[in-house]
Amino acid sequence: MLELATGTGLALSAGLNAWIPLIFLGVLSRFTDLVSLPSSWAWLENGWVLAILTVLLVLEFVADKIPVLDSVNDVVQTVIRPTAGGIAFGAGSMSETATVTDPSTFVQSGQWIPIVSGIILALGTHAAKAGGRVVANTVSGGTAAPVVSVAEDATSIGLGFLSILAPLAIIPVLILFVIGVILLIRSLVKHRRARAAGHGGDGDAYYV
Repeated sequence: MLELATGTGLALSAGLNAWIPLIFLGVLSRFTDLVSLPSSWAWLENGWVLAILTVLLVLEFVADKIPVLDSVNDVVQTVIRPTAGGIAFGAGSMSETATVTDPSTFVQSGQWIPIVSGIILALGTHAAKAGGRVVANTVSGGTAAPVVSVAEDATSIGLGFLSILAPLAIIPVLILFVIGVILLIRSLVKHRRARAAGHGGDGDAYYV
């Protein structure tokens, strides 16, 4: 159960920012005793890998806060974030952490399961993030992008900490996430209907 919660939290974190949970795992494994990565994922704590991930994090941090460019970044990240989610779920759920001391029991049925689970979770989070950003940019004219992006980064970091230190706390977070996605879908549908109605109204006025 703890392994599942740890992997879930890290995958959700990757759906918001691909690089934060990977850096989180690598740094904690390299410099602390909170995380001990299995040999198959030990490359995450390599100094060169951490340096590259940090550069990529800075690039996304900047791009995600500029209107229009943030939408382009979300398109590019459609592949990257789910991939990072698969890695984060796999590495996190199969690692030994302060709260998970026997991760092997979780992966005995197949090592591909955590990776696929992480991809699905991160893809869902990414889709919700991208959809929410469209609504926020439309309503605010793009001025909300930096504020929303900072909130997303902070949430990604918070999910990383909870995943390692208090994985059971991810359960209510997941419930809130599902509720949020449902509300977002309803908001997007309402927004599309309003735009369609507006275009229809303009067309009627034109032909009159």
